[in-house]
Amino acid sequence: MAEIQTTPGKKNSKGKKLSTRVDLTPMVDLGFLLITFFIFTTSIAQPVAMNLIVPDDKPTLDPNTVSADKTITLLLGDNNKVFYYNGFFNNQVQEINFNQLRSVLIEKKLQMLNKYNKNCLNVLIKPNAEASYQNVIDCLDEMIINNISTYVLDEPNEKEIHSLKHTKYK
Repeated sequence: MAEIQTTPGKKNSKGKKLSTRVDLTPMVDLGFLLITFFIFTTSIAQPVAMNLIVPDDKPTLDPNTVSADKTITLLLGDNNKVFYYNGFFNNQVQEINFNQLRSVLIEKKLQMLNKYNKNCLNVLIKPNAEASYQNVIDCLDEMIINNISTYVLDEPNEKEIHSLKHTKYK
């Protein structure tokens, strides 16, 4: 508690000299109580992780064999650009924005449903060195949103990189 102590001092013409002493112990106790309260009442942030689908351990006859008409390859470039081609690489690379990616995937998925009566679309995602991490995550999110269960994250080969360089400046 705050208290005023009177101490005898020199007698001046002004009168007695009084000194004050403030006890801050209760204030420190209150501070620690508040810190303890806020520590116990706040929720600790849980780490957020992305679920990755990994391959099975089951042996397969030839895991690399996939029909070309069931495959679409997405080449992720800089400035939110996506280049894609169907089937095998044949220099007919088309350029779209990320806003158009969903409609391209839906269209290809509908083609697979009409032709094979099942969802058998395979997507190869190939980000180049200029692609941002956010674009890769957005592309993986599109796979989940469009219910595409078979997709692979890979590096572009030399032909694809060469084609991207020439497609950019057209």
